[in-house]
Amino acid sequence: MDFELSDDQVALRAVAHDLLAGRATSTHVRRVVDEGSGWDRSLWSEMVTQGWPGIAVGEDAGGVGLGWVEAAVLCEAVGARVAPAPIISQIIALEALAGSGAEVDGNESAGLIDGSRIAAVSADLSRPVPFAPSADVIVAIVDGAVVAFAGSHPRSEPAMDRTRELGWVNVPEKFRRLTIPVERFLDCGAVGYAAELLGGCQAMLDTSVAYAKDRVQFDRPIGSFQAVKHRLADMLVDVEAMRSIVYWAAWCLSANDDESNIAASSAKAWCVDASKRVMSSALQIHGGIGFTWESDVHLYLKRAQLSQIEFGDAVFHRSRVAGELRSRMESGVSVI
Repeated sequence: MDFELSDDQVALRAVAHDLLAGRATSTHVRRVVDEGSGWDRSLWSEMVTQGWPGIAVGEDAGGVGLGWVEAAVLCEAVGARVAPAPIISQIIALEALAGSGAEVDGNESAGLIDGSRIAAVSADLSRPVPFAPSADVIVAIVDGAVVAFAGSHPRSEPAMDRTRELGWVNVPEKFRRLTIPVERFLDCGAVGYAAELLGGCQAMLDTSVAYAKDRVQFDRPIGSFQAVKHRLADMLVDVEAMRSIVYWAAWCLSANDDESNIAASSAKAWCVDASKRVMSSALQIHGGIGFTWESDVHLYLKRAQLSQIEFGDAVFHRSRVAGELRSRMESGVSVI
């Protein structure tokens, strides 16, 4: 079997990284952070022009007609640049809305595909929701079902991760129940955020390697010290494992494979735990400068801490995998 990305997927990755390299530089991201605007409207416009929101939506519904492997490619690229735009929420919301043939307030999901409307998504409304202050549509789990309702544009809450605005969401009396299964919605959210964590960790690995080559102590690059080498090697192992499990889960979603639940939860659980190790190592390798505002390490660290809990943390997803395997065993189905 060929486990590599196809030529088209590699080309998509290159285009995504090229776009973000020019429009989501450290300077751009820091401007959004300093302004407190929550996200970059001009960057969003570029993403919409490229068709990113509808990447996994069928052509008959106005999307690009690709799948979740391609969506994961974009989510990874977004994480690699801590890009301040609601693209991950938009992709997940469109999966739920387009898959249900749903309308919200009389408007088709095409408004989300062309970027004229913004979506926020959540699996747990007991916490503030990313991009809720700007969202025209909220897609969330309420009373064991996936529902959609018009956003109320709550005020932005103070947040540690300032590359994404946060707001509290109250469920209105009237909302639309969507036909997408809760499990599928959870899977999509888990894979989207796992892919973003992968991108951020890859960026921190690359940045740490470069810093270890340049930073000199005792007349030697710190990368020559065994302790630093070991940390970098551990980071590489974690990142490569993240990549393997994220794209397995993304493929399962695209193929509607029976292993989708296990794959998605395994990906999120592993990426949450691995990202904590990778971010910690990046901070240690950068030493004193890693704690300062001038370094970009803190942007990735803060972004990761929010992504780690969105659509379930590692504990939640390990319990979900255990429950699925137990159910299979009790019904006599092989778990191998």
